[in-house]
Amino acid sequence: MIEPKILAINPGSTSTKIGLFEGKKCLFKKTIRHEDEELNRFEKIADQFQFRKKMIIGVLNEANLDLNTLNAVVGRGGLLKPIKGGTYRVNEKMLKDLKEGVQGEHASNLGGIIAHSIAQDYGIPAYIVDPVAVDEFEVVARISGLKELERRSLSHALNIKAVGHKVGAKLGGGYSDYNFVIVHLGGGISVTAHRKGRMIDVNNANSEGPMSPERTGTLPVSELVALCYSGKYTYEEMKRKITREGGIYSYLGTKDIVEVEKRARGGDEEAQLVLNAMIYQIGKEIGAMATVLEGKVDRIILTGGIANSTYITNKIIKRVEFIAPVIVIPGEEEMEALALGALRVITGQEEEKTYV
Repeated sequence: MIEPKILAINPGSTSTKIGLFEGKKCLFKKTIRHEDEELNRFEKIADQFQFRKKMIIGVLNEANLDLNTLNAVVGRGGLLKPIKGGTYRVNEKMLKDLKEGVQGEHASNLGGIIAHSIAQDYGIPAYIVDPVAVDEFEVVARISGLKELERRSLSHALNIKAVGHKVGAKLGGGYSDYNFVIVHLGGGISVTAHRKGRMIDVNNANSEGPMSPERTGTLPVSELVALCYSGKYTYEEMKRKITREGGIYSYLGTKDIVEVEKRARGGDEEAQLVLNAMIYQIGKEIGAMATVLEGKVDRIILTGGIANSTYITNKIIKRVEFIAPVIVIPGEEEMEALALGALRVITGQEEEKTYV
């Protein structure tokens, strides 16, 4: 049996990752780096589309890969309107919203745009899988405490749902057979509650939950309002402080978690305190998500780049293992997750969804 060939594309803020898959097997993988001066000449992220596409095609041609044998192209989904998880065929409505950035500008918005363009060149379908905007909230989860502000579901859904499928299979069933608390540990931290295949709650990593290497997470509201009106910072400066200069960086001047751990292990008391505070906050958020699932948690799963640190994961496990057994799946499996999402649709294991 000939396995389908799938090209996966994952655009990031300073790189574009590409992978060629034959069924579940990865034939080729490459990270294309982009210098700031290359990208800064574009007014909007969507304007980078042709530049990044040209680089992707160049790399594939250099590797002598025949794109005429492709069956599908799949791209990282971006900040679309809220949608349920799954694999979506790229259509005109989706392209319009990705280009306009309906929930904000983000490099992942380029995934569907580039995938569609390459797919059109070869007369094959283009897909996205579990975009950042996956929203499977129950109604009660949307209430924030202030009527003008609704809680939003924005998360590292692609990697999170991929490990949910993997652990479900390991346990002898599927992702939709279990209740999980899944934690993505990276530059931003997403702590998510999953009930039988639906991600029913998550902290928006840009504004809620535990602090991370560069984001503040939840802050004391009254004090934050006072700081915003203090005259010290502009609106843009405050946004940057919260999403790029907060968390570990705010206290220690670095976002490099390996360096922070090294300092903590070496006896740096401030590094120890701040790192332990992040771990403490992650544990609290896991506990909160366990209550969302009414204590019926089959597994807690730790994933993402920071999950490579046994120093950090062991301390988290110590705090939360009373809730449920903990599984650690370090790193990110986003390229594989993209390919597998498209593969499930191509092989008829899952129905493609339509973006409306």
